[in-house]
Amino acid sequence: MRPLCAFDLDHTLVRSPLDLPRLKVEIRALVESEGVPLTESARTWTIGQIIEAATQHRQTLGDACWALCTAHEEEAVHHAEPEPGAHETLTALRTAGYPLAVWTNNTRPVVHRALEICGLEGFFTTLVTRDEAALKPDPSGLRLLEAAFPERRIWVVGDSWVDGAAAHAGGAAFIAYGADPVELARRGVAPRTVLRDLRHLPEWLRTAAW
Repeated sequence: MRPLCAFDLDHTLVRSPLDLPRLKVEIRALVESEGVPLTESARTWTIGQIIEAATQHRQTLGDACWALCTAHEEEAVHHAEPEPGAHETLTALRTAGYPLAVWTNNTRPVVHRALEICGLEGFFTTLVTRDEAALKPDPSGLRLLEAAFPERRIWVVGDSWVDGAAAHAGGAAFIAYGADPVELARRGVAPRTVLRDLRHLPEWLRTAAW
């Protein structure tokens, strides 16, 4: 039985101008402007961790941070285009019998819009977004995938250390696409491989041992 391939969205399947470092700076500035103390160590926090601290301070502040995230995502999706080789790769995987899913920190409406714009919406039977699960690197989204595909092993494909950390935490295998090996190592993420061309994924999976 073929394993499930669960893809991240941004910079894995879809290329868009969504600038996560800039978004993180804006969220941090918003939180600090409201008097929430963020220590120096908070500079290494994920966006989700900063918003969690904001929410604990005041629910409305957390809501404002999420609204800022959504605004950035909705603006970026208008300029989305498929990652090079995405359609070719997904076609090859589907033909070979791999079930396909998306597991992303975006909202469900943004995911639907991005896949539609890029002509990729027909490939996926299951979407797991931040509307259903905690943000990666929390592995709770993986539990939803396991429930949807109870007899399948899962390969997680993503461009970021958070994708790998979530996969590791949930007991799934991780394939990095276009990721920085130095950053992965710094975060303690050990991918099974690092691909530079998404089109190499079907052949790599064909020959890979679990």
